[in-house]
Amino acid sequence: MAGRVLGTTLATVSLSVALASVTVKSSGSCSIPACRNSFLSCGFHLNSNIMSVSNGTKENSHNKARTSPYPGSKVQRSQVPNEKVGWLVEWQDYNPVEYTAVSVLAGPRWADPQISESNFSPKFNEKDGHIERKSQNGLYEIQNGRPRNPAGRTGLTGRGLLGRWGPNHAADPIITRWKRDRSGNKITNPISGKNILQFVAIKRKDCGEWALPGGMVDPGEKISATLKREFGEEALNSLQKSSAEKRELEEQLHKLFSQEHLVIYKGYVDDPRNTDNAWIETEAVNYHDETGEIMDNLTLEAGDDAGKVKWVDISDKLKLYASHSEFIKLVAEKRDAHWSEDSETDCHGL
Repeated sequence: MAGRVLGTTLATVSLSVALASVTVKSSGSCSIPACRNSFLSCGFHLNSNIMSVSNGTKENSHNKARTSPYPGSKVQRSQVPNEKVGWLVEWQDYNPVEYTAVSVLAGPRWADPQISESNFSPKFNEKDGHIERKSQNGLYEIQNGRPRNPAGRTGLTGRGLLGRWGPNHAADPIITRWKRDRSGNKITNPISGKNILQFVAIKRKDCGEWALPGGMVDPGEKISATLKREFGEEALNSLQKSSAEKRELEEQLHKLFSQEHLVIYKGYVDDPRNTDNAWIETEAVNYHDETGEIMDNLTLEAGDDAGKVKWVDISDKLKLYASHSEFIKLVAEKRDAHWSEDSETDCHGL
């Protein structure tokens, strides 16, 4: 028992240091409904310029997970000042609000039971049957039978709108192509001299902001399958297609998602749905259609939780939901594409 406590304490310290300094590397990668298919993740680039997790030294650290009211409710979080976000900071008077949405307590198939239920014994920090309870950021601490958010205090306990105790795993497909003229030539930005990259963006129905498509990983589902499924549902309206149309669509999606890809980011996401005991982790992956031929055979059509869908030019002028622009900026850097007309900041300072 003592060894377990020591291990989780050391893991927390290690995670604090790692998250404060991590740099994303590629590897060949406002009401919000609670259901799995509604997830449109709020991307978060855990870079020291953006976030310092456990010591709360950055004014903008861990912000979205401390906003009120909680999405889809009138619940106000307990206020958590920047300097007391980290669990390593002693705060004896910390008294967070307890909240789990009624839709989660109703016991849908994608949600865990309450911790207090006698027949529920989750295996935290492990693969629990078909459910992945490991964190992409390493071990997380368990206190009083509940997992503790590795990024720090949020002012809210329980699960809010999230189904799982601990990490709730999601995936974000970033589909790109080169912008071309009518003759098929790549279009460059006249200032930066770099080719302009485009990505598929959806307009969220809930708050009307442009974002990346994305969704929760089903139990036992591979990330690659989640990425393909969610892109089909959000950007191609696959759920409403006929059987014949679905077969044809599946062939084209197989071509797109079987290509080499870049894992842009894996890990914790600063999301307004996060609580002290449940949080979002995502894997953002870039699939690039170099010639554009694959996507030319696919017609973009908004579906599921997307109100609109379109190709968007990548640049620093983008105003996307949450921190999705951080993912897009990383893609531009990896593809050596245009980002900014200011040469001094073009794809630097990440």
